[in-house]
Amino acid sequence: MGVQALEHVTIRCAQRQRTRDFYVELMGLTEGERPDFPFRGHWLYLGGVPVIHLVEAADTGGAWGREIVLPNPDQGTGAFDHVAFQGDDFEAMRTRLAEAGLTFRERIVPGGRLKQLFVPDPEGVLVEINFRN
Repeated sequence: MGVQALEHVTIRCAQRQRTRDFYVELMGLTEGERPDFPFRGHWLYLGGVPVIHLVEAADTGGAWGREIVLPNPDQGTGAFDHVAFQGDDFEAMRTRLAEAGLTFRERIVPGGRLKQLFVPDPEGVLVEINFRN
């Protein structure tokens, strides 16, 4: 008996609206229903599942009922390295990121069956997008 699936990732946001726009407008997630928590945030859906939860860093309490200490995005996210999504059109996403003026990296995995784009979100979380041939 063990875990069966990843449910969601929660990101504490100093720039909540900008981070929401990154995931909705650039990554293609949709904002959806969210419980009436006593703190501000967004639930962002992929295929009907709320996979990214954004929480306003300025709000106190959080999931553990304690004050929030926000990491510096320039210093990384500790042991958490990145979140990965499956993409469907490498060139279209590459163009979308470039037109948005974002700095990103691209890589072709040895063997040529997988292309990847890597872009940091506004909070400094690295987003990997995989495109399989």
